[in-house]
Amino acid sequence: NGPEGCFATNRITVDGKKVGYMYREEPDADSELPDSGWRFFAGDETDEYTNDPDNINIFSLNTICNYDADIIPYLDAPYGSAFIRSGNKFIKDS
Repeated sequence: NGPEGCFATNRITVDGKKVGYMYREEPDADSELPDSGWRFFAGDETDEYTNDPDNINIFSLNTICNYDADIIPYLDAPYGSAFIRSGNKFIKDS
């Protein structure tokens, strides 16, 4: 329920990597889909990689959940939350 848009890198959606790092920020009002604020990364992206807009795209949360269902329990976390993968779970990143 709620806004379904999110950003994810091609390391997840093209290269097939699991989500290794995710955070939730205040939603982007200019997003194509109503933005949930979630941002998903494999965790091995360089600054150069993430600064290239061709490497990050807008998806529905459902799409990213289909790539990596391990993120589902964390999707209700409040804005400002960040998590890093530890096995099949995520731990809060401070």
